[in-house]
Amino acid sequence: MTVIYTDGACAGNPGPGGWAWAVAPEGSPRGSGGAARTTNQRMELQAVLEALRAMDGDVTIVSDSTYVVNCFRDRWWVKWKANGWRNSKKEPVANTDLWMPLVDLVQQRRPVFRWVKGHSGDPMNDLVDRLAVAASQGPFDSPPPEAPPSQPDHPTLF
Repeated sequence: MTVIYTDGACAGNPGPGGWAWAVAPEGSPRGSGGAARTTNQRMELQAVLEALRAMDGDVTIVSDSTYVVNCFRDRWWVKWKANGWRNSKKEPVANTDLWMPLVDLVQQRRPVFRWVKGHSGDPMNDLVDRLAVAASQGPFDSPPPEAPPSQPDHPTLF
């Protein structure tokens, strides 16, 4: 089984962000990218999505994102799908443009998800953190989908 570490980083939320993945134990192969305006959660999701797209076979995804790990461990996505991609508050699930293809891949591939505490000295988690932070600096030639622009509190005429 291939073990893949993933991470996302964002300077501001939203702000410029980066994602990265790397295969343990050597950190290769690996991938990274970023977006000029995004959120940390979007980058965490993008990292896992890109890792699964890039690597074949049975994999374990190791992430410091409880958002990602808990979704699959606790099967949040099953209720989201059954409820038309609405959460328990009947609100639209955030980041469905990333969750939908990720859930599809997870259903096909059946990866194992494992949580690791961030910034705790795990060499592979530290590596993907550095790669994601570096990717958040740009350039953003081939960005993943970006966060939707913020809506003003009141409409403007200009």
